Amino acid sequence: MNRWILESGGEVSLLIAVAIGLSVALLAWVLTRSVTEVPPEDREYKDPPPLGFRVTWILLQWVSFYIDHMLPRRTRAILLARLRKAGLDYCIAPAQFFAGRLLCAGFAALSAWWLLGSFESAQHGGNGVSLGTYLQVSALGGLFGWAYPGIWLRDRLAARRRELLKTLPFYLDIITLCVEAGLNMQGAMTQAVAKGPKGVLREALQRVMRDIRSGQSRAMALRDLALRLDEPGITNFTMAVIQAERMGMNLGPVLRAQADQRRSERFLRAEKLAMEAPVKMLFPLIAFIFPCTFLVLFFPIVMKFMNSGL
Repeated sequence: MNRWILESGGEVSLLIAVAIGLSVALLAWVLTRSVTEVPPEDREYKDPPPLGFRVTWILLQWVSFYIDHMLPRRTRAILLARLRKAGLDYCIAPAQFFAGRLLCAGFAALSAWWLLGSFESAQHGGNGVSLGTYLQVSALGGLFGWAYPGIWLRDRLAARRRELLKTLPFYLDIITLCVEAGLNMQGAMTQAVAKGPKGVLREALQRVMRDIRSGQSRAMALRDLALRLDEPGITNFTMAVIQAERMGMNLGPVLRAQADQRRSERFLRAEKLAMEAPVKMLFPLIAFIFPCTFLVLFFPIVMKFMNSGL
Protein backbone atom coordinates (compact mmCIF):
# COMPACT_ATOMS: atom_id res chain seq x y z
CA MET A 1 0.00 0.00 0.00
CA ASN A 2 2.76 2.39 0.90
CA ARG A 3 4.56 1.48 -2.29
CA TRP A 4 1.44 2.24 -4.35
CA ILE A 5 1.05 5.57 -2.57
CA LEU A 6 4.67 6.44 -3.29
CA GLU A 7 4.32 5.47 -6.93
CA SER A 8 1.07 7.46 -7.22
CA GLY A 9 2.70 10.46 -5.55
CA GLY A 10 5.58 10.28 -8.01
CA GLU A 11 3.19 10.16 -10.95
CA VAL A 12 1.22 13.14 -9.58
CA SER A 13 4.44 15.11 -9.14
CA LEU A 14 5.46 14.24 -12.66
CA LEU A 15 2.08 15.34 -14.02
CA ILE A 16 2.30 18.63 -12.06
CA ALA A 17 5.81 19.25 -13.40
CA VAL A 18 4.67 18.50 -16.96
CA ALA A 19 1.67 20.82 -16.55
CA ILE A 20 3.86 23.61 -15.23
CA GLY A 21 6.33 23.12 -18.07
CA LEU A 22 3.55 23.18 -20.66
CA SER A 23 2.08 26.31 -19.08
CA VAL A 24 5.42 28.11 -19.16
CA ALA A 25 6.00 27.02 -22.76
CA LEU A 26 2.52 28.16 -23.76
CA LEU A 27 3.02 31.51 -22.04
CA ALA A 28 6.40 31.97 -23.75
CA TRP A 29 4.83 31.08 -27.12
CA VAL A 30 1.99 33.56 -26.61
CA LEU A 31 4.40 36.33 -25.59
CA THR A 32 6.74 35.59 -28.49
CA ARG A 33 3.88 35.61 -30.98
CA SER A 34 2.47 38.85 -29.55
CA VAL A 35 5.89 40.48 -29.90
CA THR A 36 6.43 39.27 -33.47
CA GLU A 37 2.99 40.58 -34.49
CA VAL A 38 4.07 44.16 -33.72
CA PRO A 39 5.09 45.72 -37.06
CA PRO A 40 8.34 47.72 -37.17
CA GLU A 41 7.90 51.49 -37.14
CA ASP A 42 9.32 53.58 -39.97
CA ARG A 43 11.26 56.33 -38.17
CA GLU A 44 13.26 57.60 -41.13
CA TYR A 45 11.61 61.02 -41.01
CA LYS A 46 11.09 61.15 -37.25
CA ASP A 47 13.19 62.63 -34.48
CA PRO A 48 14.73 60.42 -31.77
CA PRO A 49 12.45 59.99 -28.75
CA PRO A 50 13.39 61.30 -25.28
CA LEU A 51 15.80 59.25 -23.18
CA GLY A 52 13.21 57.65 -20.92
CA PHE A 53 11.18 56.44 -23.90
CA ARG A 54 14.30 55.35 -25.77
CA VAL A 55 15.45 53.07 -22.93
CA THR A 56 12.17 51.12 -22.88
CA TRP A 57 11.40 51.44 -26.58
CA ILE A 58 10.82 47.72 -27.31
CA LEU A 59 8.33 47.30 -24.46
CA LEU A 60 6.77 50.65 -25.30
CA GLN A 61 6.22 49.65 -28.92
CA TRP A 62 4.67 46.35 -27.84
CA VAL A 63 2.25 47.94 -25.36
CA SER A 64 1.32 50.86 -27.63
CA PHE A 65 0.47 48.50 -30.51
CA TYR A 66 -2.18 46.70 -28.45
CA ILE A 67 -3.68 49.78 -26.74
CA ASP A 68 -3.72 52.01 -29.81
CA HIS A 69 -7.26 51.03 -30.82
CA MET A 70 -8.48 51.34 -27.21
CA LEU A 71 -7.68 55.04 -26.85
CA PRO A 72 -10.76 57.25 -27.19
CA ARG A 73 -10.68 59.77 -30.00
CA ARG A 74 -10.90 62.72 -27.61
CA THR A 75 -8.00 61.46 -25.48
CA ARG A 76 -5.92 60.90 -28.60
CA ALA A 77 -6.64 64.42 -29.87
CA ILE A 78 -5.74 66.01 -26.52
CA LEU A 79 -2.49 64.06 -26.26
CA LEU A 80 -1.57 64.88 -29.85
CA ALA A 81 -2.16 68.60 -29.25
CA ARG A 82 0.00 68.56 -26.12
CA LEU A 83 2.76 66.58 -27.83
CA ARG A 84 2.66 68.95 -30.80
CA LYS A 85 2.95 71.98 -28.53
CA ALA A 86 5.83 70.31 -26.68
CA GLY A 87 7.66 69.63 -29.95
CA LEU A 88 7.30 65.85 -29.64
CA ASP A 89 4.80 65.11 -32.40
CA TYR A 90 7.62 63.82 -34.63
CA CYS A 91 9.13 61.81 -31.74
CA ILE A 92 6.34 59.80 -30.14
CA ALA A 93 2.69 59.09 -30.91
CA PRO A 94 -0.18 59.53 -28.41
CA ALA A 95 -0.47 55.76 -27.95
CA GLN A 96 3.27 55.54 -27.26
CA PHE A 97 3.07 58.28 -24.64
CA PHE A 98 0.12 56.51 -22.99
CA ALA A 99 2.06 53.24 -23.05
CA GLY A 100 4.99 55.06 -21.47
CA ARG A 101 2.75 56.13 -18.59
CA LEU A 102 1.58 52.55 -18.10
CA LEU A 103 5.13 51.20 -18.09
CA CYS A 104 6.30 53.90 -15.70
CA ALA A 105 3.40 53.08 -13.36
CA GLY A 106 4.23 49.37 -13.43
CA PHE A 107 7.94 49.97 -12.85
CA ALA A 108 7.25 52.35 -9.94
CA ALA A 109 4.81 49.87 -8.34
CA LEU A 110 7.35 47.01 -8.57
CA SER A 111 10.09 49.28 -7.21
CA ALA A 112 7.92 50.28 -4.25
CA TRP A 113 7.15 46.60 -3.52
CA TRP A 114 10.85 45.70 -3.71
CA LEU A 115 11.91 48.61 -1.47
CA LEU A 116 9.32 47.74 1.16
CA GLY A 117 10.46 44.12 1.07
CA SER A 118 14.09 45.18 1.49
CA PHE A 119 13.27 47.30 4.56
CA GLU A 120 11.16 44.50 6.02
CA SER A 121 13.92 41.93 5.54
CA ALA A 122 16.46 44.23 7.17
CA GLN A 123 14.31 45.11 10.20
CA HIS A 124 11.79 42.34 10.92
CA GLY A 125 13.15 39.25 9.27
CA GLY A 126 10.49 39.19 6.58
CA ASN A 127 7.35 38.83 8.74
CA GLY A 128 6.48 42.36 9.87
CA VAL A 129 4.43 43.82 7.01
CA SER A 130 1.07 42.53 5.85
CA LEU A 131 0.00 41.95 2.29
CA GLY A 132 -2.39 44.90 2.47
CA THR A 133 0.51 47.24 3.27
CA TYR A 134 2.43 45.89 0.30
CA LEU A 135 -0.55 46.53 -1.96
CA GLN A 136 -1.06 50.05 -0.62
CA VAL A 137 2.59 51.00 -1.05
CA SER A 138 2.64 49.50 -4.54
CA ALA A 139 -0.53 51.40 -5.44
CA LEU A 140 1.04 54.67 -4.26
CA GLY A 141 4.16 53.90 -6.27
CA GLY A 142 2.10 53.09 -9.35
CA LEU A 143 0.14 56.33 -8.94
CA PHE A 144 3.37 58.31 -8.79
CA GLY A 145 4.72 56.47 -11.82
CA TRP A 146 1.54 57.21 -13.75
CA ALA A 147 1.69 60.91 -12.85
CA TYR A 148 5.40 61.43 -13.53
CA PRO A 149 5.26 61.48 -17.39
CA GLY A 150 2.39 63.96 -17.21
CA ILE A 151 4.39 66.18 -14.85
CA TRP A 152 7.40 65.92 -17.16
CA LEU A 153 5.31 66.92 -20.17
CA ARG A 154 3.77 69.84 -18.28
CA ASP A 155 7.19 71.12 -17.23
CA ARG A 156 8.44 70.80 -20.79
CA LEU A 157 5.47 72.80 -22.06
CA ALA A 158 6.05 75.51 -19.45
CA ALA A 159 9.78 75.74 -20.26
CA ARG A 160 9.10 75.96 -24.00
CA ARG A 161 6.49 78.66 -23.44
CA ARG A 162 8.88 80.75 -21.34
CA GLU A 163 11.61 80.42 -23.95
CA LEU A 164 9.18 81.24 -26.76
CA LEU A 165 7.88 84.39 -25.09
CA LYS A 166 11.44 85.47 -24.30
CA THR A 167 12.82 85.15 -27.85
CA LEU A 168 9.73 86.19 -29.85
CA PRO A 169 10.42 89.98 -29.81
CA PHE A 170 14.01 89.42 -30.94
CA TYR A 171 12.98 87.28 -33.90
CA LEU A 172 10.28 89.77 -34.85
CA ASP A 173 12.89 92.56 -34.81
CA ILE A 174 15.13 90.56 -37.17
CA ILE A 175 12.24 89.81 -39.53
CA THR A 176 11.13 93.45 -39.44
CA LEU A 177 14.62 94.77 -40.21
CA CYS A 178 15.02 92.34 -43.10
CA VAL A 179 11.63 93.26 -44.58
CA GLU A 180 12.34 96.97 -44.24
CA ALA A 181 15.70 96.38 -45.92
CA GLY A 182 13.96 94.99 -49.01
CA LEU A 183 13.68 91.23 -48.45
CA ASN A 184 10.40 89.39 -48.81
CA MET A 185 8.81 87.49 -45.93
CA GLN A 186 10.41 84.17 -46.81
CA GLY A 187 13.88 85.70 -47.11
CA ALA A 188 13.38 87.53 -43.80
CA MET A 189 12.45 84.30 -42.03
CA THR A 190 15.49 82.61 -43.60
CA GLN A 191 17.75 85.32 -42.17
CA ALA A 192 16.04 85.07 -38.79
CA VAL A 193 16.67 81.32 -38.73
CA ALA A 194 20.31 81.82 -39.75
CA LYS A 195 21.09 84.67 -37.32
CA GLY A 196 18.74 83.99 -34.42
CA PRO A 197 19.61 82.05 -31.27
CA LYS A 198 18.87 78.36 -30.97
CA GLY A 199 15.61 77.47 -29.34
CA VAL A 200 11.93 76.72 -29.77
CA LEU A 201 11.14 79.56 -32.16
CA ARG A 202 14.10 78.83 -34.40
CA GLU A 203 13.01 75.20 -34.77
CA ALA A 204 9.44 76.32 -35.47
CA LEU A 205 10.57 78.75 -38.19
CA GLN A 206 12.80 76.07 -39.70
CA ARG A 207 9.78 73.83 -39.95
CA VAL A 208 7.82 76.64 -41.61
CA MET A 209 10.58 77.07 -44.19
CA ARG A 210 10.67 73.31 -44.76
CA ASP A 211 6.91 73.27 -45.33
CA ILE A 212 7.15 76.14 -47.82
CA ARG A 213 9.97 74.42 -49.73
CA SER A 214 7.91 71.24 -49.90
CA GLY A 215 5.18 73.08 -51.81
CA GLN A 216 2.87 74.32 -49.07
CA SER A 217 1.60 77.88 -49.32
CA ARG A 218 3.06 80.46 -46.97
CA ALA A 219 -0.32 81.25 -45.42
CA MET A 220 -1.00 77.59 -44.67
CA ALA A 221 2.51 77.10 -43.25
CA LEU A 222 2.00 80.10 -40.93
CA ARG A 223 -1.41 78.80 -39.85
CA ASP A 224 0.17 75.44 -39.02
CA LEU A 225 2.81 77.31 -37.02
CA ALA A 226 0.11 79.01 -34.96
CA LEU A 227 -1.67 75.70 -34.38
CA ARG A 228 1.53 73.92 -33.31
CA LEU A 229 2.69 76.54 -30.84
CA ASP A 230 -0.81 77.56 -29.66
CA GLU A 231 0.40 80.88 -28.27
CA PRO A 232 -1.59 84.15 -28.58
CA GLY A 233 1.48 86.15 -29.59
CA ILE A 234 2.32 83.76 -32.44
CA THR A 235 -1.33 83.60 -33.50
CA ASN A 236 -1.57 87.41 -33.67
CA PHE A 237 1.66 87.62 -35.65
CA THR A 238 0.65 84.98 -38.21
CA MET A 239 -2.86 86.39 -38.65
CA ALA A 240 -1.49 89.91 -39.12
CA VAL A 241 1.01 88.74 -41.76
CA ILE A 242 -1.60 86.67 -43.62
CA GLN A 243 -4.12 89.53 -43.58
CA ALA A 244 -1.53 92.09 -44.73
CA GLU A 245 -0.40 89.89 -47.63
CA ARG A 246 -3.98 89.20 -48.65
CA MET A 247 -4.84 92.92 -48.72
CA GLY A 248 -1.56 93.95 -50.38
CA MET A 249 -0.38 96.06 -47.45
CA ASN A 250 3.22 96.93 -46.65
CA LEU A 251 4.57 94.33 -44.21
CA GLY A 252 7.11 96.66 -42.58
CA PRO A 253 4.71 98.72 -40.40
CA VAL A 254 2.69 95.62 -39.53
CA LEU A 255 5.74 93.70 -38.37
CA ARG A 256 7.06 96.73 -36.49
CA ALA A 257 3.78 97.04 -34.61
CA GLN A 258 3.82 93.34 -33.79
CA ALA A 259 7.41 93.53 -32.50
CA ASP A 260 6.61 96.56 -30.31
CA GLN A 261 3.51 94.86 -28.93
CA ARG A 262 5.34 91.65 -28.06
CA ARG A 263 8.14 93.62 -26.38
CA SER A 264 5.61 95.59 -24.33
CA GLU A 265 3.94 92.35 -23.28
CA ARG A 266 7.30 90.94 -22.21
CA PHE A 267 7.96 93.99 -20.02
CA LEU A 268 4.49 93.70 -18.49
CA ARG A 269 5.10 90.04 -17.68
CA ALA A 270 8.41 90.95 -16.04
CA GLU A 271 6.70 93.64 -13.95
CA LYS A 272 4.00 91.18 -12.93
CA LEU A 273 6.58 88.63 -11.79
CA ALA A 274 8.45 91.34 -9.86
CA MET A 275 5.26 92.35 -8.07
CA GLU A 276 4.43 88.73 -7.27
CA ALA A 277 7.86 88.09 -5.72
CA PRO A 278 7.11 89.64 -2.26
CA VAL A 279 3.90 87.63 -1.97
CA LYS A 280 5.69 84.40 -2.87
CA MET A 281 8.44 85.15 -0.34
CA LEU A 282 5.95 85.68 2.49
CA PHE A 283 5.49 82.00 3.38
CA PRO A 284 9.25 81.15 3.49
CA LEU A 285 9.81 84.25 5.63
CA ILE A 286 7.12 83.31 8.16
CA ALA A 287 7.81 79.56 8.17
CA PHE A 288 11.63 79.47 8.09
CA ILE A 289 13.45 82.79 8.34
CA PHE A 290 11.50 84.50 11.16
CA PRO A 291 11.71 81.50 13.56
CA CYS A 292 15.47 81.29 13.03
CA THR A 293 15.82 85.03 13.58
CA PHE A 294 13.78 84.95 16.79
CA LEU A 295 15.77 81.95 17.99
CA VAL A 296 19.08 83.76 17.45
CA LEU A 297 17.82 86.96 19.11
CA PHE A 298 16.00 85.56 22.13
CA PHE A 299 18.09 82.46 22.95
CA PRO A 300 20.84 84.45 24.76
CA ILE A 301 18.23 86.46 26.69
CA VAL A 302 16.39 83.32 27.79
CA MET A 303 19.61 81.63 28.83
CA LYS A 304 20.63 84.71 30.83
CA PHE A 305 17.33 84.75 32.71
CA MET A 306 17.56 81.02 33.39
CA ASN A 307 21.10 81.32 34.76
CA SER A 308 20.14 84.28 36.93
CA GLY A 309 17.53 82.16 38.73
CA LEU A 310 14.41 84.05 37.62
